Amino acid sequence: MIYIHGMGHFHPDNIIDNKFLEELDIGTSDEWILERVGIKARRTILPLDYLRETKNKDPSLAHEASLLTNAQTAAEAAKMALERAGLKPKDIGMVISGSCTPQNVCPAEACSIAMECEIEAPAFDINSACSSLGAQLNLINKMDKDSLPDFILLTHPENNTRSIDYSDRSAAVLWGDCSSALVISTKIPSPYVVTETSFHSSPKNWQKVGFPVAGHFRQDGRTVQTFAIKRSLSLIREMREHIPGEKAERVKFIGHQANLMMLNSVCNLAEIKPENHLYNVDMFGNCGAAGAASVLSQNWGRFTPGDFITFTIVGAGLSWAALLIEVRS
Repeated sequence: MIYIHGMGHFHPDNIIDNKFLEELDIGTSDEWILERVGIKARRTILPLDYLRETKNKDPSLAHEASLLTNAQTAAEAAKMALERAGLKPKDIGMVISGSCTPQNVCPAEACSIAMECEIEAPAFDINSACSSLGAQLNLINKMDKDSLPDFILLTHPENNTRSIDYSDRSAAVLWGDCSSALVISTKIPSPYVVTETSFHSSPKNWQKVGFPVAGHFRQDGRTVQTFAIKRSLSLIREMREHIPGEKAERVKFIGHQANLMMLNSVCNLAEIKPENHLYNVDMFGNCGAAGAASVLSQNWGRFTPGDFITFTIVGAGLSWAALLIEVRS
């Protein structure tokens, strides 16, 4: 089992609302966006004037234009997670990062994040795009617990608007920036217990969606959405097998925050009641690996002993992951 001691999230200040996208004159409108993806707003680390003037046609320039780095945004999320856990940076014995668009491949981005957090500990990346959190926890769950430090920091800096072509309405309406962080332990108990983990990939479909190096986001939208719905439903069924029947009404669902229409389809097919569906994609857009984690972070403290939380995450690879979290006293 894995214990979650603290969650953190960070959304940058600059807001890309639907009115802003309308003003870019790319053939979209508030009505068009809400009907197709259900997203009202997103956040970005880029200056809004930069997007107005360039529409980010050359993504290589976006790194210089960015107001914050991945290390800085991840550190903000980590600060919140550490405060909630009641811990200091010196208490962390390992840092692991993963995201869709790391700024550093060599060295591992976790190293720059650890430096920003003033953590001196082993740091490396476990990266599976939007499914990074699932891949990280599934691997940790299979490791020798005695060989791990007391506390591990997981981070997901997702500043993907740097790689979006803002003349392409299909991509521009989807993505927002966010970073998430978790402080976990395999040794020291906490009320939030990850009791089940699952992670899978279908590498033969790796070209269906992704962020090319120095390029713009691309995807086969219809194929990816069908995949996301199908895999989310199978993961929900998989996790439900581990939930006592009498607890069925106390199960909260957090899915991959790709778009609200996709999530609503999953909930309808899986017969998940609206009051049990937690999401933030409508106000923050698709935030990759940080999306679902940020939903849990925003709801931190609202759960009570006896609750269960089912996570389903899908992403490039193609990959898919699930987590089952039980809230104990």
